[in-house]
Amino acid sequence: MGRELQQFLAVTMRRLLWGVLGSVASIAGAQVPSAASTMLAWPAPPAEPAVKYVRTVVSAGDWGVDGGFLGQVIDALTGREGERFVRPTGVAVANGVLYVADPGAPALWIVDAPQNRLIKVDRVGDMALASPVAVALGPEGSVFVADSVRKKVFRLDRAGALIGTAIGSGLERPAGLAFDAGTGRLYVADSVAHRIRIYGPDGAPIRTFGERGTADSEFNAPTHLALDRSGVLLVTDALNYRVQAFDRDCRFLWKIGRQGDGSGDFAAPKGVAADSRGHVYVVDALFDAVQVFDGRGGNLLFGFGDHGAREGQFWLPGGLFIGPDDEIYVADSYNRRIEVFRTAPSGRREGGK
Repeated sequence: MGRELQQFLAVTMRRLLWGVLGSVASIAGAQVPSAASTMLAWPAPPAEPAVKYVRTVVSAGDWGVDGGFLGQVIDALTGREGERFVRPTGVAVANGVLYVADPGAPALWIVDAPQNRLIKVDRVGDMALASPVAVALGPEGSVFVADSVRKKVFRLDRAGALIGTAIGSGLERPAGLAFDAGTGRLYVADSVAHRIRIYGPDGAPIRTFGERGTADSEFNAPTHLALDRSGVLLVTDALNYRVQAFDRDCRFLWKIGRQGDGSGDFAAPKGVAADSRGHVYVVDALFDAVQVFDGRGGNLLFGFGDHGAREGQFWLPGGLFIGPDDEIYVADSYNRRIEVFRTAPSGRREGGK
């Protein structure tokens, strides 16, 4: 069966899937909300909530940025008043600043609440961004953005000014980024090349690993990257329908997931991240949900989200970011927004960060 037909069937099935997945998950020892659920906390009772919906961000105002009176007047005169995300695919947050990679704009949005400003970066130097698909926090308050069409990775400051081209050549289609602050290494998922490329603080290539295949340490279109709190690299191996984990020496550690439509399976895995407890979160674009695993064990704990446009629902979600306070940010691409959730593990008070 061709991949296009598989995806068509998956899209057709997903509205039915979440209606029955609760019973499937209970057999597997997990709980997932149905599409009819109006709950904004997961998993479903009687289990204690582990993830709670916080808010939806569709524009700068939802992040607390109003630009002040003069800024509002300028926005109205220049037609920027109604600006909002178009098709966000990547997200990161630091020090009250929301960074959103949006190939639909195409631009990198910098929504800076402390400075009360919105910056739309659609050019870097003398080059227009063509397809900014991924963003990662860099050193000294900087940020990296990958442009899959330009085949480059740029480093920008908090105001959106170009610091330099971090990676200017050697990439075929950069799709995912992760920066290790402890080592100064930048990891790039080169999707078309089926490889992970590693660069040093000076932008010089250090190492490349992986090749096309299905064995451990091999990839088929890796798309998203993340580092857990211990420095383990998580790679969404998209067309192998799994997530692989590697240590800092690029040695394979473990993997989770497989192709399918059942509890813990993947149909279109995208964003990946880990929280402070080592739980691994994986976005699935066709299931319109995030599945949460216990990490190395590969056991599904629960899932959250379903298809729709209401709070806590998704439509072809993509990127994922979990901050140090365990707040979860999902790039809800076709709903043109960022959805924010918070982990609420046992012992954490409601509303605590």
